Amino acid sequence: MTEKDENIMNEELAEETPEFDAPKSSDKKNQKRWYIVHTYSGYENKVKSNLEKRIEYMNMADKIFRVEVPQKTITQIKGGRKQEKEEKIFPGYVLVEMIMDEDSWYVVRHTAGVTKFVGSAKKPIPAKDSEIKKIIHRSTAQTQKVEMDVKVGEKVRIISGPFAEFVGDITEVYPDKAKLRAMVSIFGRETPVELEYKQIQKL
Repeated sequence: MTEKDENIMNEELAEETPEFDAPKSSDKKNQKRWYIVHTYSGYENKVKSNLEKRIEYMNMADKIFRVEVPQKTITQIKGGRKQEKEEKIFPGYVLVEMIMDEDSWYVVRHTAGVTKFVGSAKKPIPAKDSEIKKIIHRSTAQTQKVEMDVKVGEKVRIISGPFAEFVGDITEVYPDKAKLRAMVSIFGRETPVELEYKQIQKL
């Protein structure tokens, strides 16, 4: 993010930011909760970095505890090579664990790249613990989505399963399931076989 971009964002914040609606006396005070912050697209990691720096130099570590950008590992197979990359689970959003009061709200809301809290304009709504647990679990789970650059009409070699060492012609591709269907010649007869990406190798 350039200095010009940050200045533009700060000007927008000055125009759009409403005053904080302080918690009522009946609300639970000093309660640590997770809040969801909306950010400019593509600036999630920058917001995390900026906010962590602000927490440090504004001495807010006793009110703002964790800043998370939920991600999952994507395995891509291109040209026979396996590559891994991190993909954001919820693009445009950052999770912040904090005690909500006027000071902590101000620090988060006025971080460059932040557009708003999820909730009403003046009063952010904390996320449900059950939702946060699911999100954190998804970002730490070992299961990986496999992406592969395959197209109908291409030939693949099957490297595992009951049809290992057979060669097939791709007839259908299901990228959302990381699967495909191929025609394999078995005993001289063309047979349709459904395969997972991890079971094949491009020729």
